[in-house]
Amino acid sequence: MIFAIPCYMATLARSAPVPERSALVEDPEFVDIVQISNSLTTKILMSIPDAHDSSIRSKALQLNSPENSKFEQIALEIGIRSAPQLRAVSESFSLEACLRSMCEGLQLHQALLKSVIPRLQNGDKVKDLLPDIRDLVIQVNKMLKMVHREVLVQPTPTPMTLNLPGDYEVQIAAHLTLVQLQSFGQDMVRVLRSLVPNDEEETQS
Repeated sequence: MIFAIPCYMATLARSAPVPERSALVEDPEFVDIVQISNSLTTKILMSIPDAHDSSIRSKALQLNSPENSKFEQIALEIGIRSAPQLRAVSESFSLEACLRSMCEGLQLHQALLKSVIPRLQNGDKVKDLLPDIRDLVIQVNKMLKMVHREVLVQPTPTPMTLNLPGDYEVQIAAHLTLVQLQSFGQDMVRVLRSLVPNDEEETQS
């Protein structure tokens, strides 16, 4: 389902280190960027419930409802694309691929939010998410540059046009975008924490 919240905790915790990641976790600059990215992602996740409560008027649309998966068809009709899946860095899923998926997912949600915000009657708190998402994209691109070791030219996100004929579709689009952003952010936190496990263990001890 598009809006189910996958849990990769066990996979992330048990994934064997790969050379690409092992070399970078020794780099203090990379570790700092991971920590900044984790903080920004956590801030976004903490802001989503207020953004949802302030902009979504229907009590039937709840952020963490198991009913959200039933909106899959209307999401397709509106034009909401699903976010790329994030999973642990491994021999079959490189750090570069992981970071590119993060960047792609963040830019997708930027475009979705920018498309729906002008149609919301009270979209101020939803709009407040955009600067943090932008800053997080910048941090992910920094990590991607360190992995790729070349100057990367990121494509400019294409403006997204959603099919929003009425207020009902606007509410559904805003709701599902925030639901999907929350799921994507939760996966980002898990992946980011898995990149520097030693740092996380020292913090917990």
